[in-house]
Amino acid sequence: MAYEAVIGLEIHVQLNCTTKMFCDCPNRPGDDPNTNICPICLWLPGAVPRFSMETLEKATLASLGLDCEIQPRSAFDQKVYYYPDLPKGFQLSQHHMPLARRGFIEIKDENGKPKKLRLHHVHMEEDVAKLVHETEGRTPISLVDFNRAGTPLIEIVTEPDMRSPYDAMEFLRALRIQLRYTGCADCSMEQGTMRCDANISLRPEGSDQLNTKVEVKNMNSIHHVGNAISYEVKRQTESLINGEPIVLHTRLWDPDKGITTAMRAKFAGPCVPDPCVTQILVTDEWLQTMTSKLPEMPNQKINRFVQEYGLMHDEAAQMTSERELSEYFEAVVRLGASPRTVANWIAAQLLPAIKERGYEFTTSPVTPERFAGLITLLEKEEINSNSAKSVLIKLFETALTPEEIMDQFGFRQVSNTGALRDIVDQVITENASAVENYKNGNKKSIGFLVGQAMKLSKGKANPKRLQEIIKETLI
Repeated sequence: MAYEAVIGLEIHVQLNCTTKMFCDCPNRPGDDPNTNICPICLWLPGAVPRFSMETLEKATLASLGLDCEIQPRSAFDQKVYYYPDLPKGFQLSQHHMPLARRGFIEIKDENGKPKKLRLHHVHMEEDVAKLVHETEGRTPISLVDFNRAGTPLIEIVTEPDMRSPYDAMEFLRALRIQLRYTGCADCSMEQGTMRCDANISLRPEGSDQLNTKVEVKNMNSIHHVGNAISYEVKRQTESLINGEPIVLHTRLWDPDKGITTAMRAKFAGPCVPDPCVTQILVTDEWLQTMTSKLPEMPNQKINRFVQEYGLMHDEAAQMTSERELSEYFEAVVRLGASPRTVANWIAAQLLPAIKERGYEFTTSPVTPERFAGLITLLEKEEINSNSAKSVLIKLFETALTPEEIMDQFGFRQVSNTGALRDIVDQVITENASAVENYKNGNKKSIGFLVGQAMKLSKGKANPKRLQEIIKETLI
């Protein structure tokens, strides 16, 4: 029997609020252990939580960015369970009355066709403390860091609409882009500000039933999510073929071994309404204010970039893959550079150079003004493509303008016809066989001759003009 996978995701996203969700402690989990704490996030008896308005605003913006419907009323519950990182015995979460429902993310499937993946809901909840496992002498010990306790989170729960690891990975990539655009979260799986659990089950191909699912945790990259789902689909398929029932439980992904391992039985503790945090009431007026703060989202920007700048869809998608990148692209274009040239040079040259040097767009010394100056020199044919790449490297190393770099380091392109003819005459004389091949119909020989001429000019000649002169000479 052929089986198909049924996959749903639960994604926890840490909001980049200034303070924690229910107190005024700084929201900086990475600081020295137990430095950003108070009676509320330590859960001491008598401490009363005070809900943060900034959390509500950022959670609402994030939900709107996912096309969710904000609920007029939402409320917090006590999700009851006991674990060392949760000594009060419950976590404040919105189980019964979440902030937002429905919504969707649109991806391209493996055949390039649009596919809409639905969200079930988005709810707010506080994060728990962090367990740190160490060894004291020969004795393993576990310590608790409460810096993370009370960190504001949203949990995004999808419908079981995904059918492959590819779907899940593309969903996470698109989700990360959408949320980063809203400015509410960093969404780094590697740094733990976005965490993903996958629920995976199998059913006979063509069926619409939902069977017993298995939850997989401990995936700290999108690549790991895809690998974990692939392995789990294979494992469950083999179990069904062998007549072994699928049992509801939670498993851990082991990236070193490339397998999932059983962790614990799956259970759901009771969730009871919390008496300390009042219900959240969202008015139409407040919601309109929040909607007005939502930036132009990626799909809107892609369509505009195609229409306004004449980019191909794939080029527009790449230039809008990060909000800072799209803003940088538009800043360069506004300075007079050609949009297609800008997009090509950002993708092929600037992005790799920035990554190689450990910069971000916001910290790179290649500002939009300096990059636009480089593109302008290239489009005016004052430098050729090879020299432009050298100028770009110098922009990271000096504070000079592109034009100053061009003149100081001798990158200015040679376009003088007389000088180019001298170079061409020498190349033709020294490469008689290539000339003969060209005259006999082997047009590829022209590329060899241009290459020899560029080498002779030390890379400074105008290659387009060189080719024209060679062709004219060999007629």
